[in-house]
Amino acid sequence: MLTDRFGLPLTMSSAAARDAYVAGVDCVISADTGAIEHLSAALAADPDFAMAHAALARWYFLIADIPAAKAAAKRARELSSSISEREQSHINALCLPLEGRGGEAWAATQAHVASYPRDAMIVSLGAGVFSLIGFSGRQEREAEQIAFLDAVRPHLADDWWFQSFYAFALGEFGRHQEALAIVERSMVANPRNAHGAHIKAHVLYELGEDEMALHYLDAWLPNYGREGLMHCHLSWHVALSALALGDTARAWQVYEQQVQPGGAWGPPLNVATDAPAFLWRAELAGEKRNLAHWHRLRDYTDKAFPKSGIGFVDVHRALTRATTANGMGIAEFVAELEEIAPRSPMGTVVPQLARGFAAYEAGDWPQAIAVLQPALAQTVRIGGSRAQRDLVLGTLIAAYLRSGQSGAAATSRLSPKPAASPLRERRGRSAMWRAPSMRSRPARN
Repeated sequence: MLTDRFGLPLTMSSAAARDAYVAGVDCVISADTGAIEHLSAALAADPDFAMAHAALARWYFLIADIPAAKAAAKRARELSSSISEREQSHINALCLPLEGRGGEAWAATQAHVASYPRDAMIVSLGAGVFSLIGFSGRQEREAEQIAFLDAVRPHLADDWWFQSFYAFALGEFGRHQEALAIVERSMVANPRNAHGAHIKAHVLYELGEDEMALHYLDAWLPNYGREGLMHCHLSWHVALSALALGDTARAWQVYEQQVQPGGAWGPPLNVATDAPAFLWRAELAGEKRNLAHWHRLRDYTDKAFPKSGIGFVDVHRALTRATTANGMGIAEFVAELEEIAPRSPMGTVVPQLARGFAAYEAGDWPQAIAVLQPALAQTVRIGGSRAQRDLVLGTLIAAYLRSGQSGAAATSRLSPKPAASPLRERRGRSAMWRAPSMRSRPARN
């Protein structure tokens, strides 16, 4: 019987279908380009290859082509009656998230991984900051992420995909040097691992190595197609590194060509969060406000996410509401977030952060501090990485500085880590306060 790259048996009619499937799965779990081409080739060789339909559904879901994802998932389920129990369980776990059944998806993922710990595609559902764990809204998700990956580590420790995501979990937990060594091993094994390149950029960010991160990404990105899943977000890292190093011309060039709506392709989730995060951080660093950028971004985010409910996106949408039309609409937006908060796994932290950003935008530094300081320890619940959540910390520090409280600014930190690990120092580690200036309120056009 033919097997996948992890030694797991597959039900299909040809070796050509298997080989194309293996290549396609590697593209999916690494965010490399070519997933659709490889998986389509697998289905051309065997149209009834259920696992290939499921992998294609997963890829369409990641790139936010939901109609195509649902169609591929439907076909995978239709074909699953004649395949193995392992493959049926695999398909079920992959399809549940895109069918809007997140709670069931996590239970199915845990059950599947307990029985088949080498099934990397299903392990990936719980790996990373945008995973079922990452967007769970749970306060202890960083520790939970390590525990989840530690359970499968004996089975996948030598695999390049696992190494990269294990390194990410370690880096988010403050184990930076260990994470760097592991992700570098991953990149040697598969230099085209876009997630690995991204994770290395995160670890270097946490270490304050902006110049090293910029050099690394400048060397890696030219070989990665602009249609790649991670191109927009990796470009965001380039822009932040350039901003931190004082090269504002480079930072803006990258933003306009590779991050903002219409600049370069990226899933709406990335564009709607990376773009406002860069604009806000640039202003915290003393850059002049470009209202055209903010209005373009608001038009994009309101169209891409007409309804609130994805907390990580909503926090960033609050920035676009606060900065456009002299803040008109932010009060209504906060009220909307407060209305849905009781039903959200993230609780009240999303509307709280929106209120804090609105207060900061209004120049009410004491109110911004009063709202953001108690929310800081809860920001882990909105999802995303610590680098992304530094947006909140940078805003709080700026509010302290502009209210004359430099001592409080110097001791502000992101949420503490679990008691088993020492509290990480965050001072001087983020582009907001490593960038050239935070002395004055951003200029307006």
